[in-house]
Amino acid sequence: MFRNQSNKRRIPKPLKGLFFLAMAALFVFILGNVIMFLWNEILVSVTSVKVISFWEAIGLFVLFRILFGGFRFGPKQRHWRNRRKAWKEKWVNMSDEDKQEFKQKWKDRCNLKNN
Repeated sequence: MFRNQSNKRRIPKPLKGLFFLAMAALFVFILGNVIMFLWNEILVSVTSVKVISFWEAIGLFVLFRILFGGFRFGPKQRHWRNRRKAWKEKWVNMSDEDKQEFKQKWKDRCNLKNN
């Protein structure tokens, strides 16, 4: 009725590590080629930029991730959406007097002139 669970084959950790490295290398290879292809096919014909190599495409990807997105993946991005939603709900539920007081505190904090 119940099978013996000890007969399962386990994959050694070094093999798992090699598999992860191989998948990461494949991902970087595909990503670099896609960026290089899109750049060379679209931007070269539309604008007068020069053709880029594979490593320049990888460098562009890293640069744009640092400047615009960081290297966060997964649930951390949803955290900011939840926080923004909570602030929006809090603002909607404030009375007009509370909103004015809140604005005044931030104007004072930021040294802005009253309009």
